[in-house]
Amino acid sequence: MKNRYINREISWLDFNARVLQEASDIEVPIIERLRFLGIFSNNLDEFFQVRYATVKRIAESVVDKNNSKNKKAINLLDQITNKVIRLQTKSSKILDSIQLSLKKEGIYFINENEVKDSQKDFLKDFFIRKISPALVTIILSKRKKYDFTDNKAFLIANMSFKTQENIHAIVEIPENISRFVVLPKKTNKQYIMLIDDIIRYHLNIIFSYFNYNRIDAHMVKITRDAEIDIDDIDLSKSYIKKISEYVRKRKYSNPVRLVYDKSISKSTLEFIIKKLKITSNDSLIPGARYHQRRDYMDFPDLSRSDLLYKRKQPLNIEDFYIESNLLTQISNKDFLMYTPYHSFSYLVAFLRQSAIDPNVRSIKITLYRLSKNSNVISSLINAAKNGKKVLVQIELQARFDEENNIRIAEILKLAGVELIFGIKGLKVHSKICLIERKENNSIKFYGFISTGNFNESTAKVYTDFTLFTSNQGILKDVSKVFEFLKVNYKIQKYKHLIVSPHYTSSLLFSLIDNEIQNSINGKKSQIILKLNSLTSHRFIDKLYEASNHGVKIKLIIRGICCLIPNLKDLSKNIEVISIVDRYLEHPRVYIFENGGDKKVYISSADLMTRNLDNRVEVACPIYQKDLKKQILDTIEISLNDNVKSRYINLNKQNEFVENKNKKVRSQWDTYDYFYKINR
Repeated sequence: MKNRYINREISWLDFNARVLQEASDIEVPIIERLRFLGIFSNNLDEFFQVRYATVKRIAESVVDKNNSKNKKAINLLDQITNKVIRLQTKSSKILDSIQLSLKKEGIYFINENEVKDSQKDFLKDFFIRKISPALVTIILSKRKKYDFTDNKAFLIANMSFKTQENIHAIVEIPENISRFVVLPKKTNKQYIMLIDDIIRYHLNIIFSYFNYNRIDAHMVKITRDAEIDIDDIDLSKSYIKKISEYVRKRKYSNPVRLVYDKSISKSTLEFIIKKLKITSNDSLIPGARYHQRRDYMDFPDLSRSDLLYKRKQPLNIEDFYIESNLLTQISNKDFLMYTPYHSFSYLVAFLRQSAIDPNVRSIKITLYRLSKNSNVISSLINAAKNGKKVLVQIELQARFDEENNIRIAEILKLAGVELIFGIKGLKVHSKICLIERKENNSIKFYGFISTGNFNESTAKVYTDFTLFTSNQGILKDVSKVFEFLKVNYKIQKYKHLIVSPHYTSSLLFSLIDNEIQNSINGKKSQIILKLNSLTSHRFIDKLYEASNHGVKIKLIIRGICCLIPNLKDLSKNIEVISIVDRYLEHPRVYIFENGGDKKVYISSADLMTRNLDNRVEVACPIYQKDLKKQILDTIEISLNDNVKSRYINLNKQNEFVENKNKKVRSQWDTYDYFYKINR
């Protein structure tokens, strides 16, 4: 067969198209639709910074330009650009539609040409007090070189004169001011103005020095290669210093995309292209008046709860009492937290109680992405101040969070926390915590293992499982993971956990082989995987093999899926769906039928080469029957979703799953499921 896999980049764009579907869905509350539009734009920015940049590097490699790899990469760049232009065009139409809907609700976006006399004084005062002090304005010339910072939206002002050449200037849009300025409400109508337009309205003030004949300003956005390649040449520099330097360099790395207002003059566009040294392999995207649409993610509520999803209060975990001693409760049984359906407060309370418990000797934890003002961090500092030995593995190469993680690392270091900064050639992506507590003259372990980051902010919108346990077998394995993080040359052996990079592939392959053998022997066989991404060709081939031996395979994949389902002689027993809804589906769950005695794992690892071979990942078995049932039940709810579920299928790509069954909206029904458990 010619094509066994869907191209990774194209599949990613298909995922972002599903996000755009939410922005276009009239059943979604209007302000939520705007925010989905922001998510779409933010995703696209990251795609160009990472994936497009990688393909571009291949296309421009010094290898023979006529070889197949280079040609394939150049062709893929064209495919990506064409698909992005289509998606961008669609997103502009969706934005127009949303704004029409907002008008029906009395909410109006106005530009600099629509300002009423009654609004002029407010806007002038706002510009002088708030915007003007934050403006960075640079006069450009043909001779000087200029640095354009990464992903900054800026206006290119073009001043024309009667007796001299045009003068161009950059006006950077401030990032420390909300993009959306809500004007004072004097009638039933609510007016909103983007600061871009407020700047345009006051160009005469900004450029009062120049005696121009005419002035206009158009938005331009540059996206740069965001990859960080750390070398070990300069041994005098610390790892943290190296990361800091590369983060700074990222701001001025090679451009990969230029989005511009399609109404910009040809001469101004040519001027900026020349200044940026844009090449034929860079993506030139003509856009509408406004870029930087990711700002819509933070569109204000406007005190209009009727235009938002109804807020659902996070639930308590059944029989798990946050006001009581959590360690004592965990010593008797395991507990499962499923955010945002459950309150993230349990995790913070677990750490806070451990920080002041006189019998707790140490806390060990891995950190990948954290909120800006993290209660997790304050709990760890509290523990250190109470004399606990605190060990933190913090991943400095968590893409786009490097600066925040460096800042946090410095704070922890000052508090006396022992830090581990990573392993050469590997990222630490596991989500684990281990408590050592003295009980009856011996050490007993407590801990938690999660599919998601220990981040209060994302826990409100990311779905993730966390297991709280005192299972000594599991936690002895967790202790071995921390030993490996400290002493990398010593490969550990694990009895319960599945750990990357040494064992995940082989153990998962063994579990799949068991399903194949059961199918051959006439026993029931099934594999269910819930993932963010499936890209490993080696793993996909193994799933194809299982399918050809009659194993039923059901996949729930939010993002990239390179596997092609429902193909004769390859994947006829494989079904793939994707769920995009209010929350971001983030847990990784592996389920194997195992002859009726189902094996269930929660994991930090997607089935991508990087997760299998280049990261430290942990998958944890769920042994306790009631918790295993909860996971199986929630997965079944997801598989039955016929409201927000889409097909991942060459013939039905991104089509909604529709049937005559009772309507199941999995995120709504999952909340109801845990609500009923708690009653």
